[in-house]
Amino acid sequence: MPPLTVGFDLDMTLVDSRPGIAAAFRALTARTGVPVDADAAVSRLGPPLRVEIARWFPPEQVESAVEAYRELYPAYAITPSLPMPGAAAAIEAVHAHGGRVVVVTAKAGRLARLHLDHLGLAVDELAGDLFAEEKATALRAWNATLYVGDHVADMTAAGAAGVPGIGVATGPCSIDELESAGARAVLDDLTGFPAALDRMIRLAFTQ
Repeated sequence: MPPLTVGFDLDMTLVDSRPGIAAAFRALTARTGVPVDADAAVSRLGPPLRVEIARWFPPEQVESAVEAYRELYPAYAITPSLPMPGAAAAIEAVHAHGGRVVVVTAKAGRLARLHLDHLGLAVDELAGDLFAEEKATALRAWNATLYVGDHVADMTAAGAAGVPGIGVATGPCSIDELESAGARAVLDDLTGFPAALDRMIRLAFTQ
């Protein structure tokens, strides 16, 4: 079996960033005067920030709103966010097998790093500002063995990288949607990941 490298998405896979992102959007509304429904925004996490911002701001203001949101983010979004159930144990399971953990996310890398550091989630590599097929670039560069995510676009990323996609039904996409997008397996959450990883490794050694 080649060296184990497991890729993880960030938002709603490793980190429940909904409370913090909602707070950041409310701060953005206070700064700009443009009303953003923060609860609606956090119900569809996954795509790049610009996609959500474009729902609320006219095209000529999208880039300035993205810049303002990212400026506000460290003060509002990091502390309220929580680890997803099983996140720390999932990372530890990979390391226990001598593997590497890489995070590939649509979130800006510097902001993703703040989340990981705040929550004490020790990962080996991090790539940000990548979505769907774009994530495959990082996954291939790090010779990922598989990719774990909560969004159908994460399963697209795994497919583009030529590795199995493992879905977790903790984000906006249902089990059926993740399976239809090509997930090799779908877990209720990351608490089931260590056992699933053990099964995959045993299977690899028996083939």
